[in-house]
Amino acid sequence: MAAGLMGCAPDEEESAPVRVGAEVLAENDFASLSGQRVGLIANHTTRVDTSHLADRLAAAPTVELGALFSPEHGFRGTAGAGEKVGNARDPRTGAPVYSLYGDTRRPTPEMLEGLDVLVFDVQDVGARFYTYITTMGLSMQAAAEADLPFVVLDRPNPLGGTYTDGFVLEPPHASFVGRYPIPITHGLTIGELARYIQSEQLLAGVGALDLSVVEMKNWSRDTQWPDTGRDWRPPSPNLPTWETALLYPGMCFFEGVRVGEGRGTERPFRQIGAPWPPAAAQRVVDTLRARDLAGVAVDTAAFTPRSMPGAPAPRFEGEQLYGFEVRVTDRRAVEPVKVGLHALHAMHERAQVRGDTAFVSRPEHLTRLAGTDRLVTQLRAGASPEAIIASWAKGVKDFRDRRASALLYEAETEPR
Repeated sequence: MAAGLMGCAPDEEESAPVRVGAEVLAENDFASLSGQRVGLIANHTTRVDTSHLADRLAAAPTVELGALFSPEHGFRGTAGAGEKVGNARDPRTGAPVYSLYGDTRRPTPEMLEGLDVLVFDVQDVGARFYTYITTMGLSMQAAAEADLPFVVLDRPNPLGGTYTDGFVLEPPHASFVGRYPIPITHGLTIGELARYIQSEQLLAGVGALDLSVVEMKNWSRDTQWPDTGRDWRPPSPNLPTWETALLYPGMCFFEGVRVGEGRGTERPFRQIGAPWPPAAAQRVVDTLRARDLAGVAVDTAAFTPRSMPGAPAPRFEGEQLYGFEVRVTDRRAVEPVKVGLHALHAMHERAQVRGDTAFVSRPEHLTRLAGTDRLVTQLRAGASPEAIIASWAKGVKDFRDRRASALLYEAETEPR
């Protein structure tokens, strides 16, 4: 996408590329891990320049790679959403690969036996319901119980560190797709989130954990992914581009209602469709355009979901769907949770007009994503999108105040 469309000035100076925690660790020849048998929680995003960190650790003369642990989507990142992942052995390093998205969701004492330290290095996307951060927290808990140090190799929050928005999760609605009482977008790096989990003791036992974070170089809170100088490596199959990841925190709401959310196409979470006539879809587009949502443009869309790698058996497979597509026009202006909420509200409103009383087909999942049952209640009560957005504002403000002590990086501009 052209720089002008993404909100960057043509003469904007390029900053030095961001160096992630794994690269900082490698530059120091893994000195802080010297003499230790390492367990590494990793996937395909766990890179040091062009190499996988597991390969670098296995080749390091002063470090022993004892075990690998993989989150949702597997060690190579090819499994579909929710697809169970089994244990294996890495053919390159010879290390066992223990799945943390199969029979167990956290390292067991048997998996940790013989290790001296547990290292976490997985690229997050900055949304509360992205499961990698739940895996991190449960692994922190397991490390604390085993009296193992836990090291987080920090990576960028792709959305930047100033944008926080959406309902704060209410503890009764905690699940694997939302474990912590934080907003949908938290504006924390993965290392900062680990510090917040510990400082707030969001999981039992983590207060006693020996936690450390290897900080990035050249990253500030204002840095969105295009500013990092790094190529986008999809952290999961249905986030193929950074623009998709930017919209995902709001568009993921559509997993809880009866639509196709773009899985099974080249534009997951960027286009939404339903088995409605084109005229109904046009009404939704007209509604969203009238709301003049900052940083995005809305167009009509027609698509047919197909099974594809990372999206086996998508919803409405083989059916012609009509709906809308969201395009980012100014990445610094877009507020994705609000965009998704407005889009969900417009589709729900049109469904009611059409007499579709079962549009909210998965209310329990929509509640898990929102982190509260208030969203389903508000939609069914006919609340305006403005009223729904206003209802989460205080929780976001309170969170921003509480997270201050966990921050590792500064900002150059005012937060949103």
